[in-house]
Amino acid sequence: MLIGEAYYEGEQDILKRKRWVIGKDGRLEVNDNLPNNKVLDNQYAKLVDQKVNYQLGKPITIETENDEYLKKLQDIFNKRFHRTLRSIGQDALNGGIGWLYPYYNENGEFAIKRFSPHEIIPYWKDSEQTILDFAIRLYSVKEYEGDREFIVEKVEVYSTNGVEHYQWFAGHLVKDVTKVTSSYIHINDGENEFSMNWQRTPLLPFKFNNKEIPLIKRVKSLQDGINVMLSDFENNMQEDARNTMLVLYNYGGQNLGEFRRNLSQYGVVKINRNKDNQGGVETLTVEVNPENYKVILSLFKKALIENGRGYDAKDERMANNPNQMNIQSMYSDIELDANGIETEFQASFEELLWFVNQHLANTGQGDFEGEEVNIVFNRDILINEKEVVEVLEKSPYLSEETKIAQHPYVKDVQLELERKKKEQQEQMDLMDNYETTFNKKLNGGDGNGEEIS
Repeated sequence: MLIGEAYYEGEQDILKRKRWVIGKDGRLEVNDNLPNNKVLDNQYAKLVDQKVNYQLGKPITIETENDEYLKKLQDIFNKRFHRTLRSIGQDALNGGIGWLYPYYNENGEFAIKRFSPHEIIPYWKDSEQTILDFAIRLYSVKEYEGDREFIVEKVEVYSTNGVEHYQWFAGHLVKDVTKVTSSYIHINDGENEFSMNWQRTPLLPFKFNNKEIPLIKRVKSLQDGINVMLSDFENNMQEDARNTMLVLYNYGGQNLGEFRRNLSQYGVVKINRNKDNQGGVETLTVEVNPENYKVILSLFKKALIENGRGYDAKDERMANNPNQMNIQSMYSDIELDANGIETEFQASFEELLWFVNQHLANTGQGDFEGEEVNIVFNRDILINEKEVVEVLEKSPYLSEETKIAQHPYVKDVQLELERKKKEQQEQMDLMDNYETTFNKKLNGGDGNGEEIS
């Protein structure tokens, strides 16, 4: 998890790289005299952003037949929640799993926030790791004693009994005497104050896949390879002494370890020449072919996209004939991955809706238990809009609502249906007014004493 987050933020292994040469007796040793460029081309972060924006770049659509329930869900799953959901998607890719925590804030309002995945240690009830028993949250906070700053490691245990508070000190859990076990729900009806807990542990896992394997495990070696190739290419461009090695004649006498060391560090080869025992200096030039680096980089980047199951926006299929079949072919890998993520996220949303329904019932806003709800992830996919519109217009079997829902220019289906209904009503009123005026004129004039011939 920490490696995935670090690589996304640009803290990658290439930044710790050292230049090694063969030293005495053939052993490797660090050489600080050589160029040591650390070029970072963060294709991993690009891949994560691509997959998150593809799956969660657009707000989710909520479908239910109960209009009152729909309005309340839209108030909860608002734009702020969409921002949190995108962060959860990023956590799921970098760490294999993300965590949402439904709670009541200091104002008594129902809210949903994110916990960093590396802070949570889950304990599951089942071997498939789908039902959470309880969870431990370990995190660090800064505290002050006078003007001295120090780090305290806090521990919170979340279960159906509430939240227990500890500190991690000297390898042991120590009870936090300043806090008591707190409940999740506090209700004040004006006369009495109640504290209650959820029937389920309010920590909701959003998994990248059922194995919780993060994306970095698929592509780390490829990302490292890209960084190494770019760094080596710049190193070779700067290593003048390595590109042009000196060949010295009649300066022999060193052992093999010393020979390799001189070659690595100084770029000098000592050779004895027997003919007339002549000395001299010649150069042996080693040319760096940039085309070799281009080919290897291209292979690495293509492999990273394929193993990470992303897509190449510069795909050759999009150059000359960007029809819908070519577009779907380009998106095939990321679409397969997105289907798997959506399966996991739909199950997590089902758990989240349980807490939402309990909140609505507890606060007297209605009992919506058992209401059918469909969460739609609107994927941000490139399409040939002209082809899609033509197919929708020519399809006789689709309802008007389905056509509007699939139309590329429609963002809010219900709003568009209302607009269309209003527009049709205005046209009907206009036709009625025209028909009334025409009949009036036909039956005796236009109201100004003039008859129609």
